[in-house]
Amino acid sequence: MKEYSSFEEIDRDLKILKLQNQIDKEEIRLSVQHTKESLSPVSLVGGILGSIMQKAFVLKAVSKIFGVKKVVTSR
Repeated sequence: MKEYSSFEEIDRDLKILKLQNQIDKEEIRLSVQHTKESLSPVSLVGGILGSIMQKAFVLKAVSKIFGVKKVVTSR
């Protein structure tokens, strides 16, 4: 436990604690906002579509590099 020798020291530490508390609250607020944005329908759909397009692009590139051709069977 810290021992204080003056009220100025106490006031200084209280101001620091108050500022730290405000910073912590702001970090939580920003984290919640970021989470809301990440879970928004637009963000989720965009992420899914982006992932599908990226996989399709990689598949097409790999098939061109290795000469893999699509096999179509008729019935």
